[in-house]
Amino acid sequence: MTPFPRCLATPGILVLGACAVPSQGVPASEPGQRPPNVVLIVTDDQGYGDLSCSGHPTIRTPRLDALAAEGRRLTQFYVASPVCSPSRAAILTGCYPRRVGMHRHVVFPEYDYGLHTDEDTLADVLQRAGYRTACFGKWHLGHRPGMLPTDQGFDEWLGIPYSNDMAQRHRPEGNSYRFRLPLLRNDEVLEWEPDQARFTGLFTDEAVRFIQGATDAPFFLYLPHPMPHVPLYASDEATGLSPRGLYGDVIEEIDASVGRIVDALEARGVRDNTLLIFTSDNGPWAVQELNGGTAGPLRGAKGSNWEGGQRVPMIVSWPGRVAPASLMTEVVTAMDLLPTVAKIVGAPLDETRTIDGEVLTEALLGATDAHDPSGRQAPFLYYTSKGLPAGIRRGPWKLLLDGPQLYHVEHDIEERFDRATREPELAEELRGLALELFAHVESNSRTHLVNEAQVFDPETQ
Repeated sequence: MTPFPRCLATPGILVLGACAVPSQGVPASEPGQRPPNVVLIVTDDQGYGDLSCSGHPTIRTPRLDALAAEGRRLTQFYVASPVCSPSRAAILTGCYPRRVGMHRHVVFPEYDYGLHTDEDTLADVLQRAGYRTACFGKWHLGHRPGMLPTDQGFDEWLGIPYSNDMAQRHRPEGNSYRFRLPLLRNDEVLEWEPDQARFTGLFTDEAVRFIQGATDAPFFLYLPHPMPHVPLYASDEATGLSPRGLYGDVIEEIDASVGRIVDALEARGVRDNTLLIFTSDNGPWAVQELNGGTAGPLRGAKGSNWEGGQRVPMIVSWPGRVAPASLMTEVVTAMDLLPTVAKIVGAPLDETRTIDGEVLTEALLGATDAHDPSGRQAPFLYYTSKGLPAGIRRGPWKLLLDGPQLYHVEHDIEERFDRATREPELAEELRGLALELFAHVESNSRTHLVNEAQVFDPETQ
């Protein structure tokens, strides 16, 4: 895989991704040592400010705080879309959703398209490198034949194919909505309209079982929790414990789930050889008020291109390899995960396929909390929730095409002061660059997979 070419330049500034994956950092695996396990935990609609280690006054997240204390917190980590399906496509492929045809908002039960199996997911890359792979939780990248996790590099899957609110039981009585939510194991429906209060515990149970059984090879565990997407559910054991109410209960149950994963790794004796990553797919669903989270000091929320829509929590932990209690303050994106993890574990990429991620080994594993220059070098493009060009981030500057509006988001994290009229030349330069880069992605994009057949019938019988 190759990031998209770094062939256009402004004087003194690189403006596009590299033509080949740069050799930044060194592979973390020692010769003769089993490659590290990889655990990727992704929550749904959790905000930048929804952890106690990021300043939330009432939500208590001791296990995630401990991960941050022993590892690295990334304070400018961006997902590639402010909504679920496109964001998840970018996390797993290292590409802008537009490049892989997954930019058209979220996948609903009636839709017949999904991520193309020609795309290389992180699971594909690690599976080819000898990893056992598993996904437990919400998929949301297509649910027709050829689109489920077991078609995309995962050896096994237990989960839901789309969001937890896409179910009849959550629609007003008399509503014409006719689709149901299934719980699947691989491609078999186990239950229709499952009890969602079980979800966090159930998927954690499966993850622990997988960790305990994956003794013959390194493993990749992808744990995309359906929560805290509304409607909110917590188990009986977790309900009523948080001062923040039900939303706090849900986040604190996820925190306990993270603790169970860490405990399982320690019990297996593999914690020191496991790279653990925790993040969210997009910002909080703030319109849900008390049932939604907070982006902390950031403006905006889920569905928007303000910082609160796409800057999300990010923690990286690997005892002995990630510097304890360190901060990464440069820009890193979800698209950078695939090439960086592949570099760390020594897994080869398909050099014939263009990707948008960069190898940022030092950004994830770096040994200092100083202002680290090892962040993303290419500009970051903002797309709307429906895949339309929205803006660009280069260095500290963020330009939104609507207006245009220009913000120095390192000095003005709340995006309060529009600098477009004070810096018209910079605004026009960034606008021209953004349009050029959007056109480049568009002209080099690939298609999604379409299949009218069904693995299951989501409509009421």
